[in-house]
Amino acid sequence: MNLIRTEIPDVLIISPRVFEDARGYFFESFSQREFDAQVRPLTFVQDNESKSSYGVVRGLHFQKGDASQSKLIRVVSGRVLDVAVDIRRGSPTFGHCVRVELSGENRLQLFIPRGFAHGFSVLSDEAVFQYKCDRFYCPAAEGAIAWDDPDLAIDWGVPAGDVILSAKDKCHPTLAQCSDSDLFDYSKDLYE
Repeated sequence: MNLIRTEIPDVLIISPRVFEDARGYFFESFSQREFDAQVRPLTFVQDNESKSSYGVVRGLHFQKGDASQSKLIRVVSGRVLDVAVDIRRGSPTFGHCVRVELSGENRLQLFIPRGFAHGFSVLSDEAVFQYKCDRFYCPAAEGAIAWDDPDLAIDWGVPAGDVILSAKDKCHPTLAQCSDSDLFDYSKDLYE
């Protein structure tokens, strides 16, 4: 796998080596050995998949405190705009985001470490979205930020009138409204 650095050093784009011929293609979508050597040693414990239609925006979600998760994200079919927001108070990139188009065609993956909020918008008619987590989902630790936080000013690649949200995603606070206890401390190692 090839790593591509983003403007936030901890968020990485992963481009797999793809072998194509007249029969089709083959690539390793994940190798624990390669991941540990090139990114960081982690054990992923849960794989999730969702299917969404054009205009769906999911996010910006995170797990609070000791339930915080790293995610390794890929799109099997369709196209999404994936977004990671740094919510580590004291970080030089606090409140900054990385936006990456992931698709079944480009086969890129995005690694989002602990301490970030995550969301995506669907740019194609539909998309199948998969991600690995290094901690199990914990309903009591759910956290979220408004997808349309004016301070973040995220361009989701979908006109506002076409955005489809869940009832929960319509009422999250802005980043500025989040309490310190909901967010993360940049000086604390979230992997200890």
